[in-house]
Amino acid sequence: MSRPLLTSRDWFGKASAATILGFTLSLALTCTFAALFSTDADAFGAQRQFAMWLVSPIWCAILGLCFLFRSSARAWGWLALANLVAWPLYVAARLLLG
Repeated sequence: MSRPLLTSRDWFGKASAATILGFTLSLALTCTFAALFSTDADAFGAQRQFAMWLVSPIWCAILGLCFLFRSSARAWGWLALANLVAWPLYVAARLLLG
């Protein structure tokens, strides 16, 4: 049985999954980065500013790569799973490092 080729079918579902869940995933990843690598509580410190500006490249990468999913259901599922992993990781980093 041959695998289906990548098509532009379901582009709206894939793009909307990446827009919504990709944004929350990029926030979770950069918040985790800021929690792990910030040396001070200053919101204008270099590490926190770097984390803030890192949101858009990560989000754009997710938006660009979302079309590699075979269907919009897979895009929603995998991005939701990634969010379910990333947000507890951020909470754990925040609780452990205070």
